[in-house]
Amino acid sequence: MLHNLELSTAKRDEMRDITREVRSLVKNSGIVNGLAVIYCPHTTAGITINENADPDVKHDVLMRLDEVYPWEHPKYRHAEGNTASHLKAITTGSSQTVIIQEGDLVLGRWQGIYFCEFDGPRQRRYLVKLIED
Repeated sequence: MLHNLELSTAKRDEMRDITREVRSLVKNSGIVNGLAVIYCPHTTAGITINENADPDVKHDVLMRLDEVYPWEHPKYRHAEGNTASHLKAITTGSSQTVIIQEGDLVLGRWQGIYFCEFDGPRQRRYLVKLIED
């Protein structure tokens, strides 16, 4: 099963928790055991798994990514001016795979799935492929 989901981002850089949406797809699919592949088809956004208990973690991650990949740099050559967003997307990656066991996502106690926007605000989409064992 392939699901195409959309979201709107409000900032240039943000991490949006999409765990609830992915978990709902899994529960409604009837799949007991398998895999969920969450994929971002954009070159300036990504998908990651990280802590979702303390919102300061998102702040700290975005802050450090900005320090490592500043928005402006004298040696950037990309004409669109968003080189930093491409570098951040490469760092986070474009997909994550999560095990489905007993009809639910297998995530650690504090883990959540995040859509990472690095060139917003924009209308974005991500795909979730559910694969049954």
